Amino acid sequence: MIDGFINLNKPSGMTSHDAVNRVRRIFSTRKVGHAGTLDPAASGVLPVAINRATKFITYLADCDKSYRAEILFGIATDSGDLEGSVIARANDFIMPTVDAFNTALKDFVGEIEQTPPKFSAIKIHGRKAYDLARKDIAFYMPSRRVKINRLELVTLSKDTATIDVDCGKGTYIRSLARDLGERLNLPATLKSLVRLRVGDFDLNNALTLDDIKNIGADCLLPIEGCLNHLPRFELDERRIKAFMNGLPTTVNANDERVLRICAGENFLGVGRIERGELRSSTLRLEKVLDV
Repeated sequence: MIDGFINLNKPSGMTSHDAVNRVRRIFSTRKVGHAGTLDPAASGVLPVAINRATKFITYLADCDKSYRAEILFGIATDSGDLEGSVIARANDFIMPTVDAFNTALKDFVGEIEQTPPKFSAIKIHGRKAYDLARKDIAFYMPSRRVKINRLELVTLSKDTATIDVDCGKGTYIRSLARDLGERLNLPATLKSLVRLRVGDFDLNNALTLDDIKNIGADCLLPIEGCLNHLPRFELDERRIKAFMNGLPTTVNANDERVLRICAGENFLGVGRIERGELRSSTLRLEKVLDV
């Protein structure tokens, strides 16, 4: 059985689900998943997991991400991108200066409150927000804390600005485009989006669906190598069987954290260290590779 991750360059115009279905057909397996959904209009890095790698998709959620976003000023839409209906328009406006943009961008760096777009896959009372929005059902979309590590203005034209974004999980670039417009007193919407990076998955090394079809299993990346953002823990060989069976192991550690567990050259799975009441710490199994 083949296992591993694929660094897929999802094309614009295809849903993440459809991209996964294409990979399923290429490798003749149903056990395929992806990390970090990209909107259909967006392109770029989409980590795809095959077979046992699907167990570890959740650990890519905490990875930082990078985007290149082109923002159109002068209109705003209900979806935050060009797929939606126009809800505001400004005519004969003058674009802010480079200095004004850079000043505005600084306001969004760090931990900020952000309200996701109503046309999103966030669950509201068990239903996806975009389903409610499409049916014109009124609902409240709660804000959330997100972290933006870097914002940089790349180019500026008469009605668009291209920016590079480094951010943490849960950040919506459509919301960032909308909020940046509000900060500059102009309606704005996301025109195009390319995801440049998810953790160690980089667009420079990403493969198209045609590449994957031609290369086959040789394009698969080892599971452990895609979890390098998790600290490595070397497990005593005498505890391998116990760990694999879900039994806790007392360890010398001061902080609670998630780790990739290895024994020599063998990757065993992912564990979590939990602090005990008497300054002792326990390593517990979260995901094991071979089960």
